[in-house]
Amino acid sequence: MSSLQPVRGTHDLIGEDHRRFTHVVETARRIVSLYGFDEWATPIFEDTRVFSRSLGDTSDVVSKEMYTFEDRGGESLTLRPEGTAAICRALVTNGLTQSLPQKVFYAGPMFRYERPQKGRYRQFHQIGAELLGAAEPLADAEVIAMGRDVLRALGIENETVLELNTLGDTASRDAWRTALIAHFSAHRADLSADSQARLERNPLRILDSKDENDRRLVADAPTIAQFLTPEAREFWDDLRRTLDLMGVRFRENPGIVRGLDYYGHTAFEFVTTRLGAQGTVLAGGRYDGLVAEMGGPKTPAIGWAGGIERLSMLLDSTPAEPRPVAIIPMGADAQGAAITVLQGLRAAGIRAETSYRGNMKRRLERANRMKATHAILIGGYEIARGVVQAKDLDSGQQTEVPMDGVAAFLLPGTPGKA
Repeated sequence: MSSLQPVRGTHDLIGEDHRRFTHVVETARRIVSLYGFDEWATPIFEDTRVFSRSLGDTSDVVSKEMYTFEDRGGESLTLRPEGTAAICRALVTNGLTQSLPQKVFYAGPMFRYERPQKGRYRQFHQIGAELLGAAEPLADAEVIAMGRDVLRALGIENETVLELNTLGDTASRDAWRTALIAHFSAHRADLSADSQARLERNPLRILDSKDENDRRLVADAPTIAQFLTPEAREFWDDLRRTLDLMGVRFRENPGIVRGLDYYGHTAFEFVTTRLGAQGTVLAGGRYDGLVAEMGGPKTPAIGWAGGIERLSMLLDSTPAEPRPVAIIPMGADAQGAAITVLQGLRAAGIRAETSYRGNMKRRLERANRMKATHAILIGGYEIARGVVQAKDLDSGQQTEVPMDGVAAFLLPGTPGKA
């Protein structure tokens, strides 16, 4: 059994790793609540159609990366590769399309079969936010500003750059799509096999290609800026003005695209140079057609997701865990009194521990190893007088404290506390 290891592409979260993970989630949860977002939790597996319909059969996620299986009832199920589609499914399933807007936050594991690398796992975790039912540029700006505020609260805003693009409205994208097909068709023989397959079905996906030859052709491809309708340009201008008013710095990057038909207008990424090739830590965009893909009415929406593992790697530190207090009974007869003090401290919100065996010397050694602030010593003499000895393990000072006053002695601001 000693040879068993975590499955490739998964990892255990223990000690400092888990503290970083929890800090990211709790920080994001606190910030999004200031914007009025409520937390939802959806199942980690869904009907496969939730993702195949929403992500598209030509996407790498659907064709190469999804963990799909048939259950014993013959149903095709998929471990969720991302959170947005599941949130939109939940909106429709729970009859909430008549109660818009809905502001949703989520956090949890996602699954993709891909090559593990720095900050990228086959079971990975995301925080995400979706604003469903708002079509105005202000909604996009608010969601982006909220993402910025999460990064700021984590202390990593200055480690990232916000890159921003527009995908225009449907008319803009249709004209752009026609121009892309003409451009790439003229160089069909030079395209990779994947990009040749995408040329007719979804040429926007070619813009995401990592193939070096494809990238050279993409560099000369027409950009959507040439095809924006007046309405789409007004939306784009309004978004940028609002971000300026909110103090959100950004860099325009026409290379940021979303290749699915229901994406439009805003696309953005917070990127860093500290994680090598995996530089995107939080990204999103507007997707006004996804709820309809789930069987609901056409519903405007904007959202983002951030990789918890990648965000955790950017943290310089996490808030220190509170140091415990060690309760040390001196002899078997003191065990009952020690338990009473121990539980009383916990009820008061003080982290308290006791050893299960050993003489006083060994118990004090353990108290020092776990970096306890105090050792509370209780013996027959103390029990008879209704007191304990509170030893400050930093200074060595020992104070006699009433047995029912230990919590008050240890709480912040109480005289005599280290």
